[in-house]
Amino acid sequence: MYDLELEQLDAKTVFLHGKLEEKIYMRQPEGFVIEGKEDHVCLLKKLLYSLKQSLRQWYKRFDSLMLSHGYLRSRYDSCVYFRKLHDGSFIYLLLHMDYILITAKDMSKIDELKALLACEFEKKNLGAAKKILDMKIQRDRKGGKLS
Repeated sequence: MYDLELEQLDAKTVFLHGKLEEKIYMRQPEGFVIEGKEDHVCLLKKLLYSLKQSLRQWYKRFDSLMLSHGYLRSRYDSCVYFRKLHDGSFIYLLLHMDYILITAKDMSKIDELKALLACEFEKKNLGAAKKILDMKIQRDRKGGKLS
């Protein structure tokens, strides 16, 4: 049996990490309209949560980080990254929106990847994975089962 460790992270303010690649203007927010300049608009300098571009920009930045550190993107799912370690085992990272699962045989390798991500993104370490996408994760180490 592999008996892999399974850790979970939550990337905080994920949609604010991307960089704008285009000029985006918006109306002045209600309550912040400048008197006498009601017809003026705001030029965004950062992404906003509700923008369609926000998730794409976050993913591009995340993808660039992973690839630049020797991780490969799965051919079958672009939100799965992996890297072969010196002992022949693998470390895997699964990304869903702002939730991250990391699995590997060696907990120290997971900690190294967490440190790398912490240098680039604000994240919350949720520890051993217990729930993802409303699915409960139960582990039976003796039986070698994960359900």
